[in-house]
Order: sequence, then structure tokens, then C-alpha cells
Amino acid sequence: MFTGIIEEVGHVARIGGGSIVIDCQKVLEDVQLGDSIAVNGVCLTVTHFDRSGFTADVMPETVRRTSLAELKKGSPVNLERALTLASRLGGHIVSGHIDGTGEIVKFADEGNAILMTVSADKDLLRYIVEKGSVALDGISLTVAAVTDRDFTVSLIPHTREVTNLGGKKTGSSINIETDVLGKYVEKMLRGREDSPQAKAQSNMTLAFLRENGF
Repeated sequence: MFTGIIEEVGHVARIGGGSIVIDCQKVLEDVQLGDSIAVNGVCLTVTHFDRSGFTADVMPETVRRTSLAELKKGSPVNLERALTLASRLGGHIVSGHIDGTGEIVKFADEGNAILMTVSADKDLLRYIVEKGSVALDGISLTVAAVTDRDFTVSLIPHTREVTNLGGKKTGSSINIETDVLGKYVEKMLRGREDSPQAKAQSNMTLAFLRENGF
């Protein structure tokens, strides 16, 4: 689990052949083999590390679901170590399991902030709620507005300075993880609707009751 509060921006040293090597410093302070580190919001497992960075394996499914395939040597990446019980939950609960990608379609100045609009598929937008939380490239952000085509988040200057968003442009791809709570609630409600009790209740009409002597 992660919080969506980026600790460091690292840089890709190498990617390909089923693995990625990241040059970094801060997230290495207490790293161990097998630790989880979120790279642009993608939960990856450390398979090797030294004083200059770490290596992680990248599965084909991960490449298909995320924007990691677009990275190249030197690309900046957001890094966050896994949450501990002593950590402050400054963002929201982030699993590191990317739901899909979106495309940045617009930046707009708004006072001391910048509004960033991201287009996404409808199967992702259904879980994005105005004033709710969303993780973009692993960054915990609050949703300012949602339409049937896109959603908008507001970025303060600090966020752009300490993450890779400062280098993003219109047309850039970005990883999206929707709020995990919404997905679980939908799953539970759908299961309840499919239960025998729910189906029986849906058939409980006045006509049905009269026909059965009530």
C-alpha cells in the first residue's frame, strides 16, 4: 500500500528485457530485496539494488496496463516506498495497481494553481468522483470536475516541482488508479443484486402477491 505522496523523482537508467533500472537516492535509505516501490504509481518489487539505484522486474501485463512502455533512458519517474504503520497517511489509500492510462488534454492557469484535464475511458471515469481522490502517476490528487469524457485536477506549484508533472505536456500519457474503495463498494453491491434474496425481492410485485393469496 502507498499514500500517493511522492518521495523522490528518479530517472530511468535502463528499461527492457522484462526489467527496469532506476537511478535514485532517497528511497534507497532503508531498501531491502523484495520491498515494494511505486514507480509512476506502479507497484514494483525490488530485485537488486546498490548505492545508485534499484532494479525491478516488469511483467507483460504491467506494460499493457500502464505507460511504462513509453519510458526511455533518462525519463523522470515518481517514486514512493510502501506505507508503514508509522507513516502519515497524507494522501489516500493507493494500491499501486494501475487501472489504465489517460491522456493529458489541457492545462489552464487558475490563480496560483494549474488545472490539468485528463481524458479517460468510460470504464475508468465511472469510478472518478468530483471532490474524490485519484492517483495519477502515483500522485494523490483531488478531482475538481468530471465529465463523460474527462476529469480535471488542480495542481499547486509544489506538486509540479516535486513530481514528474512539471515535465508533462498536452498529449502526455499518464497512469490512472481510481479510488479502491469505490471499486469494492460496486463489487459488493453487484453481488447483493445477484443474490437469490435480491432476485426474489425484485419479483415481489402487487400482482405477484395477489396471485399467491396475499
